[in-house]
Amino acid sequence: MCYYIAAMPQTRGAIRKLRADKKKAGVNLKSRRLLVSVVAGVRRKPSAKALKEAFSRIDKSVSKKVIHKNKAARLKSRLAKLVTKK
Repeated sequence: MCYYIAAMPQTRGAIRKLRADKKKAGVNLKSRRLLVSVVAGVRRKPSAKALKEAFSRIDKSVSKKVIHKNKAARLKSRLAKLVTKK
């Protein structure tokens, strides 16, 4: 069996960066999960109120660089289409 062993950081700066990266990964994961749940909520029950909340969450995710702005535009377009259809 072959296991991949990640190299431990050697310098003080690399140690700090690893610590910061772990913290940022946790924050990004939380933000992404919240985004996915809000978008899923709009898809389940399309309404103007849910759409407004989703747009807000999408914009916050873009500003925090969790998702790309083009992905945000695509999501907003598709969700708006869902709400106007019903």
